[in-house]
Amino acid sequence: MTYRAPIRRFCLTTLFASLMISGVAVQAKEWKSITIATEGSYEPWNLTLPGGKLGGFEPELMEDLCKRMGIQCKLVVQNWDGMIAGLNAGKYDVIMDAIVITPDRKKVVNFTAPYASTPATFITTKDSPLLPADHNIIKLHDDEKEINAAIAPLKAALKGKTIGIASGTVYTPFIDKYFKGDADVREYTSSADAMLDLQSGRIDAVFDDVTFAQSMLARKENNNLVFSGPQLGGPIWGEGEAMGVRMADNDLKAKLDEAIHAALADGTVKKLSEKWFKTDVTP
Repeated sequence: MTYRAPIRRFCLTTLFASLMISGVAVQAKEWKSITIATEGSYEPWNLTLPGGKLGGFEPELMEDLCKRMGIQCKLVVQNWDGMIAGLNAGKYDVIMDAIVITPDRKKVVNFTAPYASTPATFITTKDSPLLPADHNIIKLHDDEKEINAAIAPLKAALKGKTIGIASGTVYTPFIDKYFKGDADVREYTSSADAMLDLQSGRIDAVFDDVTFAQSMLARKENNNLVFSGPQLGGPIWGEGEAMGVRMADNDLKAKLDEAIHAALADGTVKKLSEKWFKTDVTP
């Protein structure tokens, strides 16, 4: 009995060595094709065009990256609230949906190098008594004293009001922590749904990414919506927007990282950013 375990270990070691030599089971995946999930409704990052084709900043960037990698790519639509779970269940290989890198998300997602970094702001109606727009960006760190001082005017203006926020975003815990209690907070499956309730008067403000808000405010049907207060940015929102792959897929992450760095270096990301956001959001 005492010799079986050592013999078993020896056999397994020998088998593993054989596989190493033969190249079986230890080769990195070739990744000739990948499937990328995106929301298809978070303009201008990603949107569904007439006819069903996906467009926007991220689909166009992904098309460029796939050419650089020599990989065939397929984009599929997935609701944001089930995106990370679907990735880890193997439904697709990459998630790309203006996803901000945070410490908590790093525990379940293997992030690529960031390709964008954007601030957030409140959106209200023109007849709202809230603060006028201030396009200056206040850079916030993980410092409660600094944050409380910066948002004090916003908290006072929103006291007793209802704020809409998309569930599961990097902004959700911020709004819950610093505004819930002074204001009512209502969560939505998507940012687009929150904007619809703002438009209809069911809520008083929405807090979201500035680039998404700009896209919404550019629509004719939203000509009664405006920015309110300053733009809030900086390290509080994490390390920037990036794609996510499964924790085990380091080889795919390495390919994507190389392509992202090349696209940043030659100005491709900046060009697409200025096309879709009318500003440079490169990190």
